[in-house]
Amino acid sequence: METLFTARLKELRKEKALSQKALAKIIGTTDDSIYSWERGRSQPSIEYIKLLCNALETSADYLLGICDE
Repeated sequence: METLFTARLKELRKEKALSQKALAKIIGTTDDSIYSWERGRSQPSIEYIKLLCNALETSADYLLGICDE
């Protein structure tokens, strides 16, 4: 099920020209985790959300759909 989080995660990753494998390596997880997060099969922990925000140069508010900026 696609949510705002899953759509934004995939969009931001593609904007940075990162593969799922490359993003996984940057944040210290597996490409299977990135795949599952992008498809809404599972959700990242708060620690991984922080790492995703740093890697994708965005705020948690944007990534989680709290704000649109």
